[in-house]
Amino acid sequence: MALTYSTMLELGTRIPDFKLKNVLSDNWYHSSNLSNNKPSLVMIICNHCPYVVHYHSELQKLQKEFSSQIDFVAISSNDVVSHPQDGPEEMVKLFNNLNLIFPYLYDETQEVAKLFKAECTPEFYLFSDQDKLVYRGRLDESSPRNGIEVSGSDLRDAMNNLLISKPISKHQYPSMGCNIKWK
Repeated sequence: MALTYSTMLELGTRIPDFKLKNVLSDNWYHSSNLSNNKPSLVMIICNHCPYVVHYHSELQKLQKEFSSQIDFVAISSNDVVSHPQDGPEEMVKLFNNLNLIFPYLYDETQEVAKLFKAECTPEFYLFSDQDKLVYRGRLDESSPRNGIEVSGSDLRDAMNNLLISKPISKHQYPSMGCNIKWK
């Protein structure tokens, strides 16, 4: 595991165009599904990264609190040859075990990760109902070994502010985690 920081895609960027297989339904999922006058949260995650695992319970809480108002989608882009635990079958098992019901997409070619300029897992991208990026970066300041309790405060504040039309701070911190396992 190499600790890596996100590159912070430029605010105002439109949701990149993509089409990936949702491993939970075995159906294709297109980025246009997110263009429905609702905000969207796109997460670049994987199964094995300790930084992502550290946030599992917070992802469950966010889903419970916000999924009726914000579309959620997760994308795994890791090379499954070097990391088979991040493959589609394991992705389904993980989401079933966590009772996460939002789409979990497999980016086999890694092209979507490149469109988002993703560098690590996890990375979080919050888009407005106009499909423009308003927040990108970390969930909160906790990490697996720093002793800070998971709160989701950075992302949660951005989500709450977006929903009540309050300004979202432009002072945003990069996410950090395992580097994406490129082919």
